[in-house]
Formats: sequence, structure tokens, C-alpha cells
Amino acid sequence: MRPARWLIGAAVALGLAGAARDGFDDWVDATQMPPLLAETSVEVLGRDGTLLRAFTVADGRWRLGVEAGEVDAGYIAMLTGFEDKRFWDHAGVDPRAMARALWQAALNGRVISGGSTLTMQTARLLEDGTTGQWGGKLRQMRVALAMERRLSKAQILTLYLNRAPFGGNLEGVRAASFAYFGKEPRRLTPAQAALLVALPQSPEARRPDRAPGRAAAARRRVLHRAVAGGLLSADAAQAALLDPVPNSRAAFPALAPHLAERLMQAEPLTQRHVTTIDPGLQRQLEALARARAAAAGRQLSLAILVADHRSGEVLASVGSPDYTDLPRQGYVDMTRALRSPGSTLKPLVYGLAFDQGLAHPETLIDDRPQDFAGYAPLNFDGEFRGTLRVREALQLSLNLPVVALTQAIGPANLMTRLRHSGAEPKLPGGAPGLAIALGGVGLTLHDLTQLYAALANHGESRPLHVLPQQAQAGKTVLTPEAAWQVGHILSGLAPPPRASIGPMAYKTGTSYGHRDTWAVGYDGEHVIGVWMGRADGTPVPGAFGGDVAAPILFEAFDRLKPRREALPPPPPGVLLLSTAALPQPLQRFAPRDAAFTADPHAPKLAFPPDGAELEMQPTDSLVVKVRDGIPPFTWLANGRPLAVKARGRSAELPHPGPGFVTLSVIDAKGRSAQSRVRLR
Repeated sequence: MRPARWLIGAAVALGLAGAARDGFDDWVDATQMPPLLAETSVEVLGRDGTLLRAFTVADGRWRLGVEAGEVDAGYIAMLTGFEDKRFWDHAGVDPRAMARALWQAALNGRVISGGSTLTMQTARLLEDGTTGQWGGKLRQMRVALAMERRLSKAQILTLYLNRAPFGGNLEGVRAASFAYFGKEPRRLTPAQAALLVALPQSPEARRPDRAPGRAAAARRRVLHRAVAGGLLSADAAQAALLDPVPNSRAAFPALAPHLAERLMQAEPLTQRHVTTIDPGLQRQLEALARARAAAAGRQLSLAILVADHRSGEVLASVGSPDYTDLPRQGYVDMTRALRSPGSTLKPLVYGLAFDQGLAHPETLIDDRPQDFAGYAPLNFDGEFRGTLRVREALQLSLNLPVVALTQAIGPANLMTRLRHSGAEPKLPGGAPGLAIALGGVGLTLHDLTQLYAALANHGESRPLHVLPQQAQAGKTVLTPEAAWQVGHILSGLAPPPRASIGPMAYKTGTSYGHRDTWAVGYDGEHVIGVWMGRADGTPVPGAFGGDVAAPILFEAFDRLKPRREALPPPPPGVLLLSTAALPQPLQRFAPRDAAFTADPHAPKLAFPPDGAELEMQPTDSLVVKVRDGIPPFTWLANGRPLAVKARGRSAELPHPGPGFVTLSVIDAKGRSAQSRVRLR
């Protein structure tokens, strides 16, 4: 009978143990978990992942999100070796460490070691709980056990790395690494890792910027423990002890502050904005802006925008010399401020004139006093040059020729092409007038840089963007032939004194009253826009774009790379002729109303009529017909001659390509007719 009683007792004991275990499991499983997610700082990153700028969370703390895999492995080993040797093995509570802590407390009458695991510490951080009360300790143990059942060790470690306190308003190892070492925690020296291990135990008492002595002593203890645990050699620890403890906090990165503010306001729920910005270039151009603005005057501001015109990616955006400079109104983003562009729109006018067959770079044009229905502009210097080539008129930035061309093109057409570039021009009045060619329209530096990006990109716009997901196709602004002709003319401008020499097309501008100075230019790869003036629009007497903004433009290009990319060669359709060799109607510019006379014998396009839409294969020829006029005829598509000295009244022209095409026919007396058609 006795063996039977023993077996019954054993069975009862096992049953009670099983019930206790099941009850314990139910108790752990029923744990009400604290919120595991916490608000982290909104970050704006460069194209390579470099932090450009971060923002504090709602309570004013720096809490930069980080994963365990993004933190130095030496730091992780030192942290677990110092705080929780069996972190990777226990289930949330370390019985051996807890027993040791109780035994030491019983022997000494006070707490010698806490016995808390990293998981328990993480539980306390998540609940902002106490450390010395037994009730709080029991709660931490229960939450730690529950966390270990629901999360992986890496996830628990990540929670600790994001929530551990490091003094002041620093929370998380990444924020601490930036504040004390000015860098990401991916690569830490033994001295840096040991300091970051020591701080969370007593973050306020050991703050390096307030108590460097106590911080150094705490770091020493961590290094000694690392040597004892075999994590660090004695020599390495001795060398780490010689490293000075940082006695101040470094400023958090604040590159491209205007851009960062704009992105955060546009998408406040996005935690990480990965941009196209090149951090190294951004840093260099911000330094350039500060230096040039300081030399120019206390209240002058400066903005620089750099983009890859082939892709539309913005590589640098400097909204002002110093975001915090109140006298300069540095908080105003001058890349987005609406200003008068001065003469910087003139290249677009000439490009449209080339497109429409109104002029060629070697066409002669008059620079003389004219009255355009009550509008009588003057050149900036008040002088007149008489008759000169169109090329020279653009290079000299003369006003009278460009207004005459604008009248022939039509201001509304000019505005349409400007919008095709991606710009958003604002008119001070109602309908556009001739004054827009001289700056009578509101544009931003972003708009102008976008326009010149289209000129650089064979006449095709590439909308500028700072987020990769914003990339999109653009529209045709000019034909490749007209865009090349404009660039070729602008590349002939002499660089500013002492500026570097290299292949670059550029244009300067000065708005009315010397309120804004501009310089925009491009090579075979990049486009850069520069604005300088006062943010409040006050005039800056004596300031000209060529003297003020152009040297900065060339300096900005020098920051890109040692040598500039060459400008492209001329497309096959470019007419490279002297003035005398041009078709007679292109030898000298005549206003459109002179070309379209009331002469009943002037040529008229019989086919295709204006507004027609034609279905054509790429291999098809475009059949055109003319009535009246005197042969021989010159046929042009978008300003490019396709047939010269044609004596018949019908012709078969090579397919000019799909899309909208302006067809022109010119007879022997220079009389012309046009139609605009769409080829599908």
C-alpha cells in the first residue's frame, strides 16, 4: 500500500505543478501590454541616406528611430555584457541575476545590484515606471515575460535602443550619438560605445555636458567590465580612457532647412523623407552662400538651386544664407519667392522665334526706338545699336529686338511655352503683354531653373523634384534645333572676371529697380540658378546680375566636379549658315504683319489646313500644297527647313515627328503662310 500512496502523492504534486504552470502561463498571457510604438522624430534624408534635418517630437524630445542592425555591433556587445550577460538566453527574467541581487541586498541591507534584465528595463521605459518599489519591479517582470513571448530579441533590443534616456531631451542611442559625437551610431569607437552604455543608468547625473567627470568615471567602469568579459583588450581599453569625454552637445544636422520644413508641412505623417539632395554638395553651397552674402551686405539674401537637367532631380536647394538670420529674413525660402525675372526669359523668346521660322541666329534685326501700340521700351543702358545679328542681340541682352520678336510670336504663346517648362508664372494684371519679355511677370528661382533645364535637355522639360517618387515626364518647350541654337549663343558669353572657363551656357538678369539679380546656366549635365537681393524686395542700387549673381553661378559649378560636362553637338536639322547664305526671308527679320500682307497673290497653305489632325506612320511623307505666291518655295516645320527652292506647288516633306507641328511656306518674295497641325 505504501508504494501506491507514494505514487498518488507524486501524481498530486505533478498535477499541482502543472496547474501552477498553466496558471502562471495564463497570468503572463493576460498581461496588458504598454504601447510599443512611440512617436519618433520626422527625418529628412539625402539621396545616400545621410540625415539632413530632424525635428523633435511633440514633447520636445529628440527621439530618432533606429533598428538594432543599424547600431555598432561593438556597442551592442558592450551593452549586453554590462547590463544583461544572458540577454540572448533568458525568457525576460534572469533567475540567477535576481537571486544574486536578493542575496546581496540581504547581506548588505541595501540594494547592491538591481538584477533587472534589458527586457525588464525596456518594460520600465515603455511604462515610465519606477525602479525601486517591489510592486513596480513585479510589474516589470510580468511585462518582460510577456514581451519575450510576443517579440523577438532583436525587436526588444530595438525598443530599448529607441527609448533609453541619455540626459536632457535625448532619448534613444541614435539621438545621443548625434548630440555627443555628431554622427550616426553605425561606427562607434570603444570610448564612445562605453559612454553610451553608461549614460542610461543615471542620465542626468552623468550628462557629459554638465558632469564630464562623473561621465568619465562611469565610462571607465564599463570599459573595465568589457575587458573582464573578454570584449575588449586591455590595450584598447587603455587607449579609450585617453579619449576626452565630450563636454558639450553638438547641434543636430540642419542642412536644407527650408526644403525640410516644406516637406514636413506637406506630408506631416511621413516619418522619413528620402530626397534627391546630395548632402556634400548641399553643405558646400550653403557655405558658399554664407560667405558671399556676408561679403555683399548685412541685409542681402541669396538662393541657389542645382539640378540634374536630364532627370529633373534637385541636388541642392539653398533658400537663404542662414535660416536663423533675422536681419536677412533668412527664414524666407527665396527659391520659392515670386520675383521679377528681368532679362532671363529672353532665351525662350529667341528659341520660339527660331522654332517658328521668324529668325535664325544669323538673321539681321534692328535695335532702334520703336513704339509698340503705346509701349515704348528702352535698352537698359539707354543706347541703340542699329542693325545687328540676332545672336548678338541675345548676347547683349537688348530690349528692343526681343520685344519685336515677342510681338511676332504672341505673348500668349510665350506664356504657354513657359508653362510647358513646368513654371507657374503669375501675371500682375490680366492678359499677358509685351512686357513679360523684359521681366513683367512673376517667377520663382525654381521656375527659372526649371525653364533652363528644358533648354539644356534638348527642349524637353523635366519637372524638377526632390522626392524620387515625384519624377514625371515633361512637355516640349522647344525643338532640339532651337534649344541647341539658344544654348550655342549663350555659351559664347564671356565668363565673369577671374571665373573658371569651361563649356557652359548662361544668362544673367536684373529686375526693374535693381530689386533682383539673377544668373542661370547649364552644362551637359547640370543646371544651376542663382538669385541675390533683399528678401523684402527693397532695391539694391547698382546691383546687376552680371556683377553680383554670375560669379556665384560659376563658383557653384566649380563645387560640382573638377570639370564641366560638354554641351551637346548640334542636331542634324540645325542650319549652320552665314547671313548671306540663309533663305532670303530669314536674312532680315520682319514683323509678322509685314510677312502676312493683304497682297491677294501672297502664298496660302492649301493643305494641310490650320488645325488639322493627320494620321501618319513614321515612314510616311507629309504631303503639303500651296496656292498663289511665286516659286521657288521654302518649306519649314517648327522653323527647320525641310525643302528649299521647291518649284512645284506640292511637295513631300520628311515626317517631322509626332505631335503639334507649325508648317511654314515662304515664296520668292519673302511672303509666307503658316498652319499648325497635329500628327498622330
